[in-house]
Amino acid sequence: MVSCMNVFVLEEKIITFVKNELKRFKRMLSPDYQENFESKEEAKSEAREAALKMALHFLRNMEQQDLADKLQENELEVVCQTELKRNLKNKYQRVFEGIPKQGSSELLEKIYTEVYITEGGSGKVNEEHEVKQIESRYKRPAGQETSIRCSDIFKLLPGQDKPIRSVVTKGVAGIGKTVSVQKFILDWAEGKENQDIHFIFPLPFRELNLMREKQLSLMDLLHHFFTEIKQLTFPSQGKCKVLFIFDGLDECRLQLDFQTNESLTDVTKVTSLDVLLTNVIKGNLLPSALLWITSRPAAANQIPPECVDRVTEVQGFNDPQKEEYFKKRISDQNLASRVVSYIKISRSLHIMCHIPVFCWIAATVLGLILGSSRGGQIPKTLTEMYTYFLIFQTKQRRLKFENVHDLDPQWNQEVILGLGKLAYEQLEKGNLIFYEEDLKESGIDVREAAVCSGICSQIFREESGFYQGKVFCFVHLSVQEYLAALYVFLMMAIERKDKISRHQTHGTFIQHWKQTWSWWSQTPMITLHKSAVDKALEHEDGRFDLFLRFLLGLSLESNQTLLHGLLQRGQNEMDNEETISYIKEKIRDVPSSERVINLFHCLHELNDHSLVEEVQHFLSAGTLSGAELSPAQWSALVFVLLTSEQKLDVFDLKKYIRSDEAFLRLQPVVEESHEAQLNSCGLTERSCTALACILSKPSSKLKNVDLSDNSLGDIGVHKLCSGLENPNNALETLSHVLLDELYSL
Repeated sequence: MVSCMNVFVLEEKIITFVKNELKRFKRMLSPDYQENFESKEEAKSEAREAALKMALHFLRNMEQQDLADKLQENELEVVCQTELKRNLKNKYQRVFEGIPKQGSSELLEKIYTEVYITEGGSGKVNEEHEVKQIESRYKRPAGQETSIRCSDIFKLLPGQDKPIRSVVTKGVAGIGKTVSVQKFILDWAEGKENQDIHFIFPLPFRELNLMREKQLSLMDLLHHFFTEIKQLTFPSQGKCKVLFIFDGLDECRLQLDFQTNESLTDVTKVTSLDVLLTNVIKGNLLPSALLWITSRPAAANQIPPECVDRVTEVQGFNDPQKEEYFKKRISDQNLASRVVSYIKISRSLHIMCHIPVFCWIAATVLGLILGSSRGGQIPKTLTEMYTYFLIFQTKQRRLKFENVHDLDPQWNQEVILGLGKLAYEQLEKGNLIFYEEDLKESGIDVREAAVCSGICSQIFREESGFYQGKVFCFVHLSVQEYLAALYVFLMMAIERKDKISRHQTHGTFIQHWKQTWSWWSQTPMITLHKSAVDKALEHEDGRFDLFLRFLLGLSLESNQTLLHGLLQRGQNEMDNEETISYIKEKIRDVPSSERVINLFHCLHELNDHSLVEEVQHFLSAGTLSGAELSPAQWSALVFVLLTSEQKLDVFDLKKYIRSDEAFLRLQPVVEESHEAQLNSCGLTERSCTALACILSKPSSKLKNVDLSDNSLGDIGVHKLCSGLENPNNALETLSHVLLDELYSL
């Protein structure tokens, strides 16, 4: 009886399964099948294969060859899609994010923090240094941009009706572009988002570069990277949606000549990789395919504007996202809260933490200092932060390779010199990623590079691509710039002290560079500083801006003390005074506001206490007006003022530029002051709105405000009253405003 029941249940299950499969086959043969293309079940199960064979057998016996072929093709696409999703999930579900256990990884879902992405952006080249781009965004007024979720970049926003085929996503190095791509792919592979897309093909430029000499067709390229689809001739155009993701345009070493490259429409025609990519981007090859390109800002304009339907920009973390990141990154929640609290009161760190990679560096350094019983000096400048970071990584190396828990780092000078040499030479070439040929050109043996990446895996990495080849890179552009500056400073110190004989055990490396860079030994430090300042000013793209800030910062005895054992102490303090004087001369002579602003940052790294006066002199000298400064330049000046060591108790607008524009741009500085001298500055009702906003904040520090001899008007006075309604504001005196008018209102 039981046996009969089992047979009956089995029969019912088989019949139900076959019926469901027949329904699925029917859907696959329907004209609108592309709307339901995805399969959440295991497409290659033996039962499903058996059902397919049965259906094909009977269709062909019924002389329905066309239907049989269509069913077989559609089923093959489902199988390929399922296999592709499985493989992409395996590749993208983990992330290597410089975590303490070097060489290990974390699940992306566990540590992922959404970054702030906006739609829009000009197509012009942004030539300011990327760190300053982050600084300029920090005080950007809200509401000027439209935010968009990473998973929605191909979806229309309210009021839009034109389909979006191609998207360019811009963002500075380390801002989160690649991780955003990784999350987009993972969500698709796991069936969470964008299931209307049938195939996603990630093709990072750092791996495409390895094939730049090859001749191949588009199908050859796809079959090379994605073996799962080799059985397909190609997903039928118009029937299924395909997305190509080209990550890291700034790392591309192909010419990408959109003007003269031949036009190509055949996916099977063999040509150069350069021609293939330009035709895919222009829409000649697979015009229905979606396209997503990520790039650092300066390289994004390589793509012709007519080939781009949407531009998005990764802005990094907003304030809540920063806190979320630190709480996920630091397992000890008490320590995480302490780190967040410190960053909130350190303006420069708070601004820089918009960059996810800088958040990681800050979490590493501050977690070590605040979590240590010994404590330590909290870094206040970029140079201090990156110096602490290098120290921490050196300690980790000793712990990993020597099992030594020594609190003081033991420097491997050869490794630091090797990394620094590579960093400097590639910085001059504008390279952020390097291949074996780049290492050889720099005189670095590939095996030595592998050793460097093993010892300093969170500074310099050897990556095996998802698909092929080895790629070397520093964890972030700013780390590369720091090591380049450290290398120059270290070589100068070695040459000046004539210590070469003590380093014979390091082989021919230092001897070679003694000959190559012998001019360093013949010049005093001030000459090196002047040369570096001039070099930075010559490069309008800002390539050496951060390098210069680090180089000057390393000349401070406080930073040299941190690097004891690596750098020789004894730097002449007069060199710094002379350097400061030289920088101030350049501030007065250089016509470019952007170049001048970086020189202000340099004074900050040198702890120059006349920094605020220099900014005031720069603005009040009459050589420029507020209209000549871009919003980014104003924001950078605000950053300099806010991060200076000088107290900003009294804000006197007359020391800057007397205008509404200057007051509005310097509003963040006013907010940090106790007294605002705004008299005789030509202010109008425009400034009253901003001042009322400051006064209405519970955190307002303003106690005294002088607005005499300005044309505020009735409307301006009325607006000012709204700011005085807050009973908790700290204002004690408001000088020379028509008080009768205030009371009457």
